[in-house]
Amino acid sequence: MEPVPLAVGLAALLGLSSAVLEVHVGQTSVVSIKGQQAILPLWYTSYSNSRPFVSCLLERRDPTKHLQVLTYIDGKSKVDEKYFKHRVGFLYPMPSPNVSIAINNTQEDDSGQYMCTVNLGDESSTDGRNIGLVNLTVLVPPSSPTCKIQGTPHVGGNVTMSCKSLSGKPSPMYHWRRTGPSFQVFFAPVQDLSKGTLTLTNLTTDMSGTYICNASNSAGYSNCTITLEVTPAFNAAVVAGAVVGALIGLGLILLFALQMFVYRRKKKDVQEEMANEIKEDAVAPKTLSWAKSPGSDVVSKNGTLSSMNTAQDHKLYPSKPPSDTASVTTATGSMVAYKPPYNNPRGGTLTPTPSLSSQSLPLYFPPTVNGIHCHHANVPVHRNAQHRTNGAQPQAPRQEHTLPPGLTSSTLTRMGAVPVMVPAQSQAGSLV
Repeated sequence: MEPVPLAVGLAALLGLSSAVLEVHVGQTSVVSIKGQQAILPLWYTSYSNSRPFVSCLLERRDPTKHLQVLTYIDGKSKVDEKYFKHRVGFLYPMPSPNVSIAINNTQEDDSGQYMCTVNLGDESSTDGRNIGLVNLTVLVPPSSPTCKIQGTPHVGGNVTMSCKSLSGKPSPMYHWRRTGPSFQVFFAPVQDLSKGTLTLTNLTTDMSGTYICNASNSAGYSNCTITLEVTPAFNAAVVAGAVVGALIGLGLILLFALQMFVYRRKKKDVQEEMANEIKEDAVAPKTLSWAKSPGSDVVSKNGTLSSMNTAQDHKLYPSKPPSDTASVTTATGSMVAYKPPYNNPRGGTLTPTPSLSSQSLPLYFPPTVNGIHCHHANVPVHRNAQHRTNGAQPQAPRQEHTLPPGLTSSTLTRMGAVPVMVPAQSQAGSLV
């Protein structure tokens, strides 16, 4: 370093007092880039050969953060162990009039004003000439920016592309350009250099391509890339329509399923209600006393119903002698359990009465006198006769059938006879 010897020589030639100590600064402001080396140029002039006492202090905006960076006392150098260990030292071996300081791998926090003081044991200084001040500024290149796109890139639409770096000193500026399929640069107001935005309006398919954002400052630059693909407008409409149609279809399906569920539920409730009403209104069937006899199992369902109808009307019809041509008919219509007729001592023949399984009996309503039914009125012999009277007719006395001696009801039952009430018959043998 030539400045120190030259200053000493000039002082000797000019006859300056050698008793005056003065610190000189080669550059009051130093700029460095993060990660690089910074040199703070300092030296002092004096004719004394004694060892100097050197102290360098970093002054920051916050006084509480002042830091003792480097000292040289009694032939030994001492560096701050917390922030500058293995990064700060004297540029030349000490002791030396050149007390320049070298800072390696500079960081953003190294920025500030460095105050270096030199003292000699046999010389003194006045007016603060033994102090040198150097400002250090550490620049930070922009970090890799992040590219984003906002909006739907379809024909006729608008999009905004943004670019932002998280760090950088000073604040970076942003420049957009398109590289493919053709090169294109953009200017304000389409792009904002400080905010890093690029706004494209009324998009066309020709605007599709690769866009690059360049973030730069005095310390360096970095880039990010984004691809813009402008789609035709009808594609967006088709997609939107398909989505809406799918949602509507799904809603209709759910509505139909809900209606079917409600309909089936109501139908089931109605059926259950009707079944409950039928069960409540139904009357338990009554068993006829004569059906419990041993011979009742050979009577058919129709024969039972006919016998029941006959039993209900036996008071309305007088008893008539049974027909000579009657025969016993079983439930299956065969002649099983047929017994020969019994010879009546009175000259007649007793024959079991056939079952009226296939005949329907006409209803007979007895005449009424002053609102009172006359059950003892004579029933007309010929129901089909055209002659009718409005008054009550005399009734013949009812003939009671008697069984011959030795013939009982149980005997007839064992023979297979079925007790059936038969309505009155005409002389021709037809039912009345």
